[in-house]
Amino acid sequence: MHFWPTGQSGSFCRIVIGSILILLLIAGCSPHHYREQTDKRVAAIIANKQREGLGQEQPFTISPAEMQLRQQLVQNQQLAISGPASLGSDHLERPAHWPEAINPEPEAPAANNEPLSLDLISALKVAARNSRDYQSAKEVLFRSALALDYQHNAFSTLANGQLEGEYLQDRSGQTLEGAGGTIGGGVTRLLKSGISLSTQLGWDLVKIFQPGSDLSSGLYGDASITIPLLRGAGRHIAAEPLTQAERDTLYAVWTFERYKQEFAVSIIANYLGVLQAEDLLYNQEQNYKGLVVSTRRASRLAEAGKLPQIQVDQALQNELRARERWISARLSLASANDDFKLLLGLPTDATIILDRRELNSLETDLRQRLKFLFRPFPPEQAAAADSPVTLLEPDPTLAGPLELDYATASNIALQQRLDLRIVTEQVTDAQRQVIITADALRAELTLLGSAATGTSRSIAALQPDNSNRLKLDEGNYQALLTLDLPFERTAEAIAYRDSYISLEEAVRAVQELEDQIKLEVRDNLRELQQSRSSLRIQDQAVKLAERRVRGAELQLQAGRAEMRDLLDAQEALLSAKNSLTSAMVNYRLAELALQRDLGVLKVDENALLQEYTPEKADS
Repeated sequence: MHFWPTGQSGSFCRIVIGSILILLLIAGCSPHHYREQTDKRVAAIIANKQREGLGQEQPFTISPAEMQLRQQLVQNQQLAISGPASLGSDHLERPAHWPEAINPEPEAPAANNEPLSLDLISALKVAARNSRDYQSAKEVLFRSALALDYQHNAFSTLANGQLEGEYLQDRSGQTLEGAGGTIGGGVTRLLKSGISLSTQLGWDLVKIFQPGSDLSSGLYGDASITIPLLRGAGRHIAAEPLTQAERDTLYAVWTFERYKQEFAVSIIANYLGVLQAEDLLYNQEQNYKGLVVSTRRASRLAEAGKLPQIQVDQALQNELRARERWISARLSLASANDDFKLLLGLPTDATIILDRRELNSLETDLRQRLKFLFRPFPPEQAAAADSPVTLLEPDPTLAGPLELDYATASNIALQQRLDLRIVTEQVTDAQRQVIITADALRAELTLLGSAATGTSRSIAALQPDNSNRLKLDEGNYQALLTLDLPFERTAEAIAYRDSYISLEEAVRAVQELEDQIKLEVRDNLRELQQSRSSLRIQDQAVKLAERRVRGAELQLQAGRAEMRDLLDAQEALLSAKNSLTSAMVNYRLAELALQRDLGVLKVDENALLQEYTPEKADS
């Protein structure tokens, strides 16, 4: 027994089956293959736009890490979750007919309940990998590149192929039984000039299952062309979707780069904000302990008859107030810590410890870089009480390296700000829309041409001869010229008028952002000057307050001062310490904010900073 057909029918079947296998091999790519190929094309697009818009390529991916820190914390610290989505997409249960193979889940780390310690650099890296807002910003850029890839494809050569099989058994009269098949393919191409081309080539095979009947075949082909001559003609009109997609992707690269600057400064500000809250808690705690000691001392002095009871009550009242502040500071720190974890994209119930040494490093860095700020104020010469008072302006020689003059800073910002570059380029986009909407008002004149040659075969209309050559001299050729006169163009006229309004809006957007940038820069420079002055004042205030506390304690022990003097001195010391920490943080954040708003702060894919140095820039 033979399972493979023999004779003419066997030859036919082998041809058809072989053709099917070839087409299946060509078209049988898996969804995973298509996703990988798309990712490669998009990566090339983004790299190209980075070179065009930033002058260099930067690593970029939207793929999540195999084991995100959030997932590690949930499993390590055994945190509560609502479902598998809390651990990431790789933990989701795949529904039926899922198109791609399921990757094995990464092995979960052993639970250890250890707190996570983060220094500032680690926090920036964690934010770049885990922040949901950061990931969304990356996906906006990726989707813009996807749209550009789609537009590239629209102007590329598009191939198609098909295989058709037919079986016929007709018993209405003389029994007719046969089988046929068609193998065909073609290409289409839309040119950037607006011309559209299409070609198709097919091969028919027909076999009638009766004695003496041979295998019949036929080769046929056709082609067509569409040429716009007026409306819609020209690269500047037909290729506009591709042009706009190219520019939108470039804008997306600039937008993401600007976002990274804002994001990194935000992470640093929140990190230092938590450390500042910790420092405030520490100062409140030390003040609370000091007031407890003061209350005890006042009580012993009162028992010895050396201090009136009212001063003991004053000390006790300040102690109670200090306790309330201490409790409030503890809760404020916990709230700031939770907000920071949420900003990083981590569970708010995870245990995280920030490195307090970062605040000490900040103080050390400022004292080294700005030594001139921490010099004591020059002593004032004694003058009569009723003599005129002359207020000294802040010393300009004490200005930090980033305290540029307004004109220089504004010029740098107007040259470097990527968001300003975007709105400026969008004016050009609006101008192109005026041209495009004007083109839509024209008459539509289109030339169409087609050509067909060869002969197709079918079971119902079988031709005895084979035709396996394309005979161009026996083809069917047609040409058609169509003209659509612009009698009704109301919608197009409205769009044309609206395009001028959009152009004016785009121009105003440039002017508004330009003025806003100048305002931001001026505000940043004023904030930097204010923080610098405050930093110097508060540093001297801490030294003075510490001297007051020591003096008040000695005077109280000697009986030459009241408890109120010591309490006031302790309150002044607490305020000065908190203000000094605030001044240091504010100065550092003012430096970063100025660099951000000048557009000169460089941020890599891990949200790590490369800061701007005016001396190097000027050289």
